[in-house]
Amino acid sequence: HNPYMDNGIKLFGPDGYKLSDSDEAAIGTLIDGDVPLAQPADIGRARRIEDARGRYIHAVKASLPEHIRLDGLKIAIDCANGAAYNSSPTALWELGAEVVAVGVSPNGRNINDKCGSTHPQLLQETVVSSGADIGIALDGDADRLIIVDEHGQIIDGDQIMAAIGISWHRAGRLRGGGVVATVMSNLGLERRLTAEGLRLERTKVGDRYVLEAMRKGGYNVGGEQSGHMILADHATTGDGTMAALQLLAAMMDAGQCASDFLRQFEPVPQILRNVIYPRGENPLDTAAVKAAIADGEARLAVSGRLVIRASGTEPKIRVMAEGDDGALVEQVVADICGAVEEVLK
Repeated sequence: HNPYMDNGIKLFGPDGYKLSDSDEAAIGTLIDGDVPLAQPADIGRARRIEDARGRYIHAVKASLPEHIRLDGLKIAIDCANGAAYNSSPTALWELGAEVVAVGVSPNGRNINDKCGSTHPQLLQETVVSSGADIGIALDGDADRLIIVDEHGQIIDGDQIMAAIGISWHRAGRLRGGGVVATVMSNLGLERRLTAEGLRLERTKVGDRYVLEAMRKGGYNVGGEQSGHMILADHATTGDGTMAALQLLAAMMDAGQCASDFLRQFEPVPQILRNVIYPRGENPLDTAAVKAAIADGEARLAVSGRLVIRASGTEPKIRVMAEGDDGALVEQVVADICGAVEEVLK
């Protein structure tokens, strides 16, 4: 979901799962240390799988129930000029959909550039102008999914998790007795799942923590509000295209349009603001900021939640609050952000 200059490397183990934090830290220590290099004969060899695209498209299509086809659906998809630029529109077309594809012309520098799940305006405009039934926005590495309904309204990961989780539960497919999400997911999601007799298990922010909780608790549906979906029945990591197909299958079984089916719950007012701070500083450790956070928690009490954290990738303090009283939520966030900004002066 980042611009091209922030491209990085993801490491996976032989079981197909991302490496743990401790394993990545150990590898980093080896790279930074004075470690003898392996001899050429001891290094593995790379082999190109010539039909990888075809294999992937087949796997994506095979994840759908046999009775589901997409004939008659007009689907707009934004591939963020990234990994799925070719395979995802092809899979949708082969399943019978009429496909309107944007963000499918990667040039090495335009990945996630004003397109994809982090910039859904392009997809919103495309859905409305083309008269599509639904829009699918992926990010650059295609593990995130944001939906746009037929009216051009954005549907986030919380609504997607609710739709898939409840649909699977009613079909007897859901494992673990609920869904795994992070502390950032809306309180409305938790209330909706509770009403269905399901639970919401929360983790720290990050798909690796969601997956760890899923594996530990035997869950098969998890994700993040940002649209990172993990469906353990079909993949060992997030896959936006497979998640989109599961969502489409559930929507077609329900016989509803996107705007109706994907409004699974009414979100409570939630505000997220970021405060940039100089690297090396730690404003969360100051007495004034701690006092502002404690005051915010007391004011929200049982009617809301407060989540304060430092970003793991950027020098930002993320302040999120939610609750039934929107004005109170906004004031709590403003007060805490103001306290952080004050100590940085």
